[in-house]
Amino acid sequence: MSNNVLELKNVRRSFEQGGQNLDILRGVNMSIARGEVVALLGPSGSGKTTLLQIAGLLENPTSGDVIINGTRVESTADAYRTMLRRTQIGFVYQFHNLLPDFTALENLMLPQYVSNVPKAAAKKRAEELLASVGLAARAEHFPSQMSGGEQQRVAIARGLVTQPALLLADEPTGNLDPRTAEGVFAMMMETIRRFNIGALIVTHNHELASRMDRVLELKDGLV
Repeated sequence: MSNNVLELKNVRRSFEQGGQNLDILRGVNMSIARGEVVALLGPSGSGKTTLLQIAGLLENPTSGDVIINGTRVESTADAYRTMLRRTQIGFVYQFHNLLPDFTALENLMLPQYVSNVPKAAAKKRAEELLASVGLAARAEHFPSQMSGGEQQRVAIARGLVTQPALLLADEPTGNLDPRTAEGVFAMMMETIRRFNIGALIVTHNHELASRMDRVLELKDGLV
């Protein structure tokens, strides 16, 4: 049985623009194993976000295979894809996107409700994850009451709260000052390692990328 949590096989993505076919991804092949942290580099406009959206089942490829934790996605129904996205994949974005009218604890409980986790279990899991990222004392605070670094740590905890097999992160420290970014990155790596999650992290920071297990570069539509 494969240990890969993500496999992309000859994945292509094209768009129609001005009557012409624009090839963004031209046959991407890659895999990520459980517990492996992989950096994805590439110039702006190279298709990194498109690749993440396809890997996260938010967008369909024009052709090719996407395999999540052993499941070949294109052969499944939409409802099953939604279930995979909710239970097997966690997302972290450059901007934390926390719900402003909910506390840190509630921001971590809500994704679990969508997956039908009972309230008591959802609260316990949320409290444990907030503690693991050093924010137990901030559980009842709203996003506006937290610093940028604290908000991003909550966002990372939210991405892990459903205990996914795969974490996809798009410039997770790109909106932070260097000192805060360093602390958030270290915390994210430690948390990923602790839960043995496979992770694909888009970054422009070569120094941070060098501290991951592998570095991939997306260029001219190929990895």
